[in-house]
Amino acid sequence: MARQSSPSLGRQAVLICQRAIAPVRACWRALGGRSLRPGRWLLATLLLAGLLMAGVPQALRQAPTASAPASPPAELRGVWLTNVSSNVLFAPWAVNRAFRQLAALHFNTVYPVAWNRGHTFYPSEVSQRFTGRDQDPTLRLWRAGRDVLAEMAREGQHYGLRVIPWFEYGFMAPARSPLVRQHPHWLTQRRDGSQTVGDFEGAALELAGRSRESGWQRLRSHLSDRVVGQRVWLNPLHPEVQDFILQLVLEVVTRYDNIAGIQLDDHFGLPVEFGYDPYTVARYQLDHGGARPPQDPRDPEWVRWRADRLTAFMGRIAEAVHQARPGSVVSLSPNSQGFAYTAYLQDWSTWVERGWVDELVVQVYRRHLDAFLLELDQPALQQAQAKIPVGVGILTGSWKKPVKMAQIEQQVQAVRDRGLRGVSFFYWESLWGYLAPEAPRQRRAAFQTLFEPLEKAT
Repeated sequence: MARQSSPSLGRQAVLICQRAIAPVRACWRALGGRSLRPGRWLLATLLLAGLLMAGVPQALRQAPTASAPASPPAELRGVWLTNVSSNVLFAPWAVNRAFRQLAALHFNTVYPVAWNRGHTFYPSEVSQRFTGRDQDPTLRLWRAGRDVLAEMAREGQHYGLRVIPWFEYGFMAPARSPLVRQHPHWLTQRRDGSQTVGDFEGAALELAGRSRESGWQRLRSHLSDRVVGQRVWLNPLHPEVQDFILQLVLEVVTRYDNIAGIQLDDHFGLPVEFGYDPYTVARYQLDHGGARPPQDPRDPEWVRWRADRLTAFMGRIAEAVHQARPGSVVSLSPNSQGFAYTAYLQDWSTWVERGWVDELVVQVYRRHLDAFLLELDQPALQQAQAKIPVGVGILTGSWKKPVKMAQIEQQVQAVRDRGLRGVSFFYWESLWGYLAPEAPRQRRAAFQTLFEPLEKAT
């Protein structure tokens, strides 16, 4: 038989290059990059592909063993996967490696970020309508527009890990984000009219010591920072803001069959000094005979009035999620009740009492054991434990403040001694990666001992 010519193969190669170039060009321009000649787009894309694929391990080419979807665990053994100071979402092999290692060490729950910095971390029709972007542009660049959340949901099913997407940013957003630029009336403000909030994430990045990151991590961080800047707060009492957040949550719940539910955290609240925007003031006046809110943002009645409206919205979310997918978990990861209410107007003990929270993971990021135990002994925690599974969020370290394994073991044991339902660690990179003070092999061995198979541990 005569040898066949290969023009179809050439055409396919051209199409592949064109499809790869398109998201790179779109993201570059969205981030403010200057135009490049067509030939240089191809060169940039090929260089990016080589950078990403250079370290793909052999394990990525091995198909994982399928297993039944993970059921609610007897003991929570979780970890948060974030886009900040972490490569897990961005490198093409990283999700598979992370889930494989977590399953091997008997973890059972993963909380991957789904909403952060005014962007979704999955292709979102809701985000496209409200912001003009379907997902975080940096993620689109590094993963060529793929659905990383769908990948994590599949890997979770393969490895028997619950996947609960985490709406990390809540109502916080970058001041220069497309969301804020297109909906400036959604913002709340202080009594003096200021709108920016403390640089929560910026402080975390500074803590992480970016100078020790690899070259491509610094490049990704630089590109991301160009679209972050100062933070502002969406008004959680505004009906348009509520509809937007609710649509994001329901989009995730109804689209991804393999997820176990969704998680909200401490940013699903309202900083106590905020609420003096025109919309909220007008609503308050309707309920108070025309009187304006007190000048003191910590006035008890004014705090309660705002907290009650946040509580009502939490009820809407919980009821909508449970109706859309019965059995879905509504997980909440707040601070301790006293701080959550007085600082962020989160009355989560009421949310638990009303049956709107199915799983509580309270953030207890304390280094000293006495302070850690003091939080575990809070009455609100014990009361919640009588109704739903209650776990504890434990900090596993950062660049400038690494946490030794001995402290982690001590805190996990304290949680178990008090009969709480388990732990989740913040965050993936600091478990046994480049942030840990001990060698990775030593850390993994310690976690393997800490997390015996549940049938042996019980």
